[in-house]
Amino acid sequence: MTLKKRIIPCLDIKDGETVKGVNFVGIRSAGDPIELAKRYVHEGADELVFLDITATVDGRKTFAKLVEEIAHEINIPFTVGGGISSVEDAAVLVNAGADKVSINSAAVRRPELVKEIADEFGSQFVVVAIDAGLVDDEWKVFVKGGREATDIDVFEWAKKVEELGAGEILLTSMANDGTKAGFALELTGKLAEELNIPVIASGGAGISEHFAEVFQKTNATGALAASVFHFGEIPIPILKEFLRAKTIDVRL
Repeated sequence: MTLKKRIIPCLDIKDGETVKGVNFVGIRSAGDPIELAKRYVHEGADELVFLDITATVDGRKTFAKLVEEIAHEINIPFTVGGGISSVEDAAVLVNAGADKVSINSAAVRRPELVKEIADEFGSQFVVVAIDAGLVDDEWKVFVKGGREATDIDVFEWAKKVEELGAGEILLTSMANDGTKAGFALELTGKLAEELNIPVIASGGAGISEHFAEVFQKTNATGALAASVFHFGEIPIPILKEFLRAKTIDVRL
């Protein structure tokens, strides 16, 4: 049985409001996260992702309160990430109502974190976000919000976190992020082919056709976008009708 393809809006949260940049910089406001979340539920989004892009110890308490408010207002699964570096950090968000947590830089620093969270809450709870960038024509893992390159190969890293218990990969091509020129099909296709866990494609959606391409040309099970949804450029109901017309299996 094939899984229905998921359409996933992503809300980058900074100081309690939704923001959006291009290639990880040039941040501008995109509105109130709770109002946006409610709108997306109404429009038929399958899941939501909330990322605290300036997570700090102080900020985490504020973010946990926001997560709690979101959990009260919506009835679809949602993932939260940003600054999670321990099982305790993850527990705060689980207790606040998150369905999954997304970890990135902290997992690169200490890969055992993936196993620890998976052992505590189950693999289905652990999303490993990978920010991928080309370095000398090779896909490398970037950390610290895409600001710092590592020498870690994206494909090897993804296989490693799968073995450690990750339930899903959120793959962002930094070169495509915010450009609206389409998803990184070759990168996404290769990664989804090599793994046995779901891969969400992120970075580059600009038109409905880009979603169709990533589902038709790769095994990605979800496609994530931000500004095209936030600013009403691609209404989710119209996107889903478009995909259904192309015989792509989505929930309407």
